[in-house]
Amino acid sequence: MKVRFTKMQGAGNDYIYVDTTRFCLKEPSRCAQAWSRPHFGIGSDGLVLIGRSDVADFSMRIFNADGSEARMCGNASRCIAKYVYDKGLTDKETITLETLSGIKTLLLTTENCQVKTVTVDMGKPFVVHPLTLPGKFSPIGDAWFVNMGNPHVVVFVDDIRKVDLPTVGPLLEQGAMPERRVNVEFVQPLGTDNLRMRVWERGSGITLACGTGACASFAAAQASRKCDTHANVVMDGGTLHISTDLQTGHVLMSGPAAFVFEGEIEEPADE
Repeated sequence: MKVRFTKMQGAGNDYIYVDTTRFCLKEPSRCAQAWSRPHFGIGSDGLVLIGRSDVADFSMRIFNADGSEARMCGNASRCIAKYVYDKGLTDKETITLETLSGIKTLLLTTENCQVKTVTVDMGKPFVVHPLTLPGKFSPIGDAWFVNMGNPHVVVFVDDIRKVDLPTVGPLLEQGAMPERRVNVEFVQPLGTDNLRMRVWERGSGITLACGTGACASFAAAQASRKCDTHANVVMDGGTLHISTDLQTGHVLMSGPAAFVFEGEIEEPADE
């Protein structure tokens, strides 16, 4: 079956989006693996399915480039908001989105009937605490564990340019917490309101940005008094503004979302 897809990116975090009300994928995990491959597929960080929901305006499922399913993605949430609004699937400027980590609220800023930026209410971090890395990793830097609906290990460093991300990223994904695979963020504080971050995403490897990773980095920086109630998180693909709602304690993430291109592709053939 030919499937209509849209490629979108938020701060360089690019995914393939499919409206499952029009196209029902039999094996989304296999599609994510096949379509995400550079040169042989569309090329992306993974596959995002937009669907109906009984408890929210829309639903989201995310499959990483290796086919594993993720629980939450902040950049993908913003892209879904732009997708459903710009394509006329809703006229709401406040949208609820069902994810595996709960219902998220998306606040849209629009101009000329198009979404310019989106703020995602990410809720409160489930867990934020210092983490003692296994001995072979301990010299890397001060580490924190943060659960933003998916697990993150945030490591603070003095000079992010010296981090060998392709080498240490996969080692920490598998070995920072032996009982689970984690997303890994390396963060260099730049004053009290700017954080420079690079990310190794669980199941996707090096990506240009990670929305939940930016929120996790902010939460860890707040807990360790490296920033105050707001910060710009600067990543390889762009900058997200992260803040704390002082009334609720929720983490708010604001940033852009953009269409890249659209097309049709065949589902992978049965093996």
